[in-house]
Amino acid sequence: MINRIPASDISPTIWFGGEFVPVKTIPFERFKVEATVIREGHDAFGAQAVVLDSKGTEVCRSVMYENAPGTNRYETWVNTNGLGEFTFHIETYDHPFLTWEHDGEIKIAANIDSDLMCEIGARIFEEAIESDKNAKNLLQPLIKQLRDSKVDAGTRFSWATIPEVRDYFHNNPLKKLVSKSDSYPVRSDRDRALVGAWYEFFPRSEGGNFKAAVKRLAGVKEMGFDVLYLPPVHPIGVQFRKGPNNTLTPGPNDPGVPWAIGSKDGGHDTINPELGTMKDFEDFVKEAQKLNIEIAMDFALQASPDHPWVKSNPEWFSHRPDGSIAYAENPPKKYQDIYPINFDQDYQGIRNESLRILRLWISKGVKIFRVDNPHTKPVHFWQDVMATIYAEHPEVIFLAEAFTKPAMMHALGKAGFQQSYTYFTWRTSKEELTSYGNEVAHHTSAFFRPNFWVNTPDILPYHLQSGNPAMFALRAVLASTLTPSWGMYAGYELYESKPLAEGKEEYWESEKYQIRTRDWEGAAKKGLTLAPFIAQLNQIRKENVALQRLRNLHFHHTDRGAILAYSKREGNNLILVVVNLDPTYVQETTVHWNMHALGLNQEPFKVTDLLDGNIHHWSAHTFVRLQPSRPVGKVAHIVRVEL
Repeated sequence: MINRIPASDISPTIWFGGEFVPVKTIPFERFKVEATVIREGHDAFGAQAVVLDSKGTEVCRSVMYENAPGTNRYETWVNTNGLGEFTFHIETYDHPFLTWEHDGEIKIAANIDSDLMCEIGARIFEEAIESDKNAKNLLQPLIKQLRDSKVDAGTRFSWATIPEVRDYFHNNPLKKLVSKSDSYPVRSDRDRALVGAWYEFFPRSEGGNFKAAVKRLAGVKEMGFDVLYLPPVHPIGVQFRKGPNNTLTPGPNDPGVPWAIGSKDGGHDTINPELGTMKDFEDFVKEAQKLNIEIAMDFALQASPDHPWVKSNPEWFSHRPDGSIAYAENPPKKYQDIYPINFDQDYQGIRNESLRILRLWISKGVKIFRVDNPHTKPVHFWQDVMATIYAEHPEVIFLAEAFTKPAMMHALGKAGFQQSYTYFTWRTSKEELTSYGNEVAHHTSAFFRPNFWVNTPDILPYHLQSGNPAMFALRAVLASTLTPSWGMYAGYELYESKPLAEGKEEYWESEKYQIRTRDWEGAAKKGLTLAPFIAQLNQIRKENVALQRLRNLHFHHTDRGAILAYSKREGNNLILVVVNLDPTYVQETTVHWNMHALGLNQEPFKVTDLLDGNIHHWSAHTFVRLQPSRPVGKVAHIVRVEL
């Protein structure tokens, strides 16, 4: 049924799978609420967005503003105040004060019903006091003045419409004909669901096992990363094991692909004996926690031909007419060492086993799961599993490793994944970065949280294959400042860039297929590492809350296509970023800052470059020159505005 004062086209609301699913947020992260509000005639009305917790307690109420005159499109910003499930709705109402103020201004000026208009105002003020005793000191004297017939009506009216009164009724409107929209769900996750710096390494390449790999944790901490993602740590199959560079002829000492999970030693609930014992893993997790590093574990629902499931639950796999199990393919790529799961022959069994495995690793201290290829599994399965885990462990976070079509990536977010890999890895031009940045920050942020990875063990993007240090630096700047979560695979800081072959976005001698030992200390001594710059970027992120938010991204015009400029503001923390997208040549341009978007009303304004400490005075039209040479900080300005 249509409300007395209807609000329609409300956003953000997410209709998925026949129901409204929660809007994503974290405690005290602001998100924009919009609605179209109308009413008959000329009487004034107002609207407020209201957030309630799971018990129905109001935690936030915010007045809505018309975003453009005559559009009837109203907006405001709201937030939750903690973890868990919330709802929001729109409250609309008749606004007697605004109607009186509008009518009184016209009628009294025309000497029409002047005394009557003053009396109407007095009665509105009396009602306001009756409902809010705190208004008495402000409004009671004005009631007497409005009724003082010895003073002309125009003067009385001006006394009653001073800014203090307008501000009071704006924040505390006297409401009539109150209408309430439907309520829409909101889920407030812990901060790590939105904000994090991720690092990936293979424990087997860091000394061979967990006991040795502990030593690498200090380097991860020194670079400022707070999430360490480990590829699968389970036993690896022997049948069809891959050799170096994905060959089908492994040597006797080749370790195999970690994603080919399962052997005689066990499956998804077991630690690869070559990495150590379950206790070794638990100790590794605890040592990481001491350094405030969370371990993200890979959850890959697939099996090697040697996995115990192949014998215990053959119905979980697809069989060819000849009786053999179908291995995984992504033509022209073949994964003979991996069997995909068929979810349609024993859904309940697979669901229960997945929950058992997740609960096991949660009990071992793992609170983050990077899910391998979730887009190759039914979406309803993920919604089912994640909802069950969330009800038991709301602190658990799932990252979708889904490089696929937008509709599927968005569907996974709507189904419950707190984060997702993105197309950032391939977005390089000013136009591409602007378009994609606006998409993830403003168009899809209600249900899709991006995690910008500069590289992965599977992906060596073409723009990194030159090995130019400036390219590695500028991509790190973009990934770490455009969004609150970003990621980097080990070796990036050493400028690893050799492709498998020309035209291939894969690493030569990929760590997926072999152990890759790196000389971290030697590279540091020779200055052949980006690690100090990475550490600086992550420190800047931690010290500036504006960089820990997604929805506050604004791009600004530059005269040259090779330079990208954007801003992020949260309260009094305002960060401006200017990046040279050309890793080879000096680029200079004028940046035209949108002062309204920045929330600045005067210039010049003082800024501090957080990369080199230099202080500048910038204006709405700022000339910049960026030289992509050492030090790598010259690829960008990251400045904090002194407010």
